[in-house]
Amino acid sequence: MYIIVVGAGDIGVPLIDIATSSGNEVVVIETDAERADRVADEYDCLVLNDDATSHEALLDANIERADALISTTDRDATNIMVCLLAQEHEVPAIVSVVHDPDHMNVFRQIGVNTMQNPQELIAEYLYRAVARPAIVDYMQIGEEAEVFEIEVTENAPIAGTTLVEAAEDGLLHDEVLIVAIEREGQDPPITPRGETEIETGDLVTVYSGFGADPELTDVFGHPEDRLQ
Repeated sequence: MYIIVVGAGDIGVPLIDIATSSGNEVVVIETDAERADRVADEYDCLVLNDDATSHEALLDANIERADALISTTDRDATNIMVCLLAQEHEVPAIVSVVHDPDHMNVFRQIGVNTMQNPQELIAEYLYRAVARPAIVDYMQIGEEAEVFEIEVTENAPIAGTTLVEAAEDGLLHDEVLIVAIEREGQDPPITPRGETEIETGDLVTVYSGFGADPELTDVFGHPEDRLQ
């Protein structure tokens, strides 16, 4: 893909790293000369020390070729302007960071995909890693639902039972699904069925309609994993 990344700050640089490492053709637009030079020295991409809110800068970035534009600056007003200009040039995929939740409606109205307040998301993730150490990774879906990964310990009530038995015994609520099992010595991960047995040491991916509450993590052998 041909990707234009606007901004080479704390969000933009990891994105540039991922995009270039994945073999994409990347153009970076950054107003700060020092940041622009640093990215140009480190990554295999074209870097423009310019203001992406100007048509000229976007034309210099060959925006007509772009498959995607991602705006990562720390100013919502700048990101909105950049996205509007990208729409004028009919860029197929336009994505932006949003720092102030009050601005979300503006981005929605102009039809831009967004990532809301990444600093807050990082802070929440770090707190979750401390407060709920048994949960390896998680993603929130809507207001309450979550998908998370958790290891099955030897004392887990669910260890040694099939999914059907776990449901019959009331270990798994109707709103809980085990969607994948990573087991040592088996690759790829197991797609579980009703007769699939959960084993000690399994890393299971769980969907829960009410989130990863302590009563649910207890089922996988982690009674200590409770919010403080």
